[in-house]
Amino acid sequence: MEYKELTKGVKIPVLGIGTWKIGGGLSPDKSQDDIAVKAIREGIKLGMTHIDTAEAYGDGHSEEIVGKVIKPFERERLFITTKVSPEHFRFDDLVNSIKNSLKRLKVGFVDLYLLHWPNPEIPLKETMKALDYVVEEGFTRFIGVSNFSIEEMEEAQALTKQKIVTNQVEYSLLHKGNLLHRGLEKNLLPYCQKKKIILTAYRPLAKGKLTRPGFKLLDKIAEKYNKTQAQVALNWLISKKMVISIPKSIKIEHLKENVGAVGWKLSNNDMGKLNNLFP
Repeated sequence: MEYKELTKGVKIPVLGIGTWKIGGGLSPDKSQDDIAVKAIREGIKLGMTHIDTAEAYGDGHSEEIVGKVIKPFERERLFITTKVSPEHFRFDDLVNSIKNSLKRLKVGFVDLYLLHWPNPEIPLKETMKALDYVVEEGFTRFIGVSNFSIEEMEEAQALTKQKIVTNQVEYSLLHKGNLLHRGLEKNLLPYCQKKKIILTAYRPLAKGKLTRPGFKLLDKIAEKYNKTQAQVALNWLISKKMVISIPKSIKIEHLKENVGAVGWKLSNNDMGKLNNLFP
């Protein structure tokens, strides 16, 4: 596995495991728990020791699954991220949320705690004060945000004593910007690179669209490197400065395939071709 510096002296794998819809969407689904536990454990053994979850996933059940997954492993080997939902951004609500997440995960702390989406209905000052508190209490090592614009990131950073170490956003060859981050590659990514903030890409394979033949240039480049389309798409992301990714899968063969995106690098020429193919 390859790593990038999250903050001074702390590194994070370039590929982790996302858990959205593992354990249910917005309500619990326990039908595939055993499959998920087995697969994610295999992913950890392959080097994907960063596990990303959220209290909203499966209404907390995703965190319970992650708790089962990590039980046999040494805690210091793992990097666990979870997220607090926007409706819990009041001080007391946020503190209760992280305590409940820790109970479901069966850990004493998480490595990274994120604000899942912006919430303009609750003063950000109160929310950031709560994040400072949970760091001081040892409930999380680091803090970050998800789906925040540059302006929202700057406001949040001005209101905390901690460094915001990441912004987790949707980012892939097919998705380089959205309504929140119009022109992600022109604005948000350069901003994060300049400020040395990790950009964590979720949905890096565009809900499976980048895992199968169909884009002629992507197919050609995959054949050139003797890689799959998914491996090329992931390599394109993690080759970028300050970018890591958290593809989700509960199929061991897909996890093994994802790891095959590490240990090699697309040429600058091929990176440019892919950029031009998906402008």
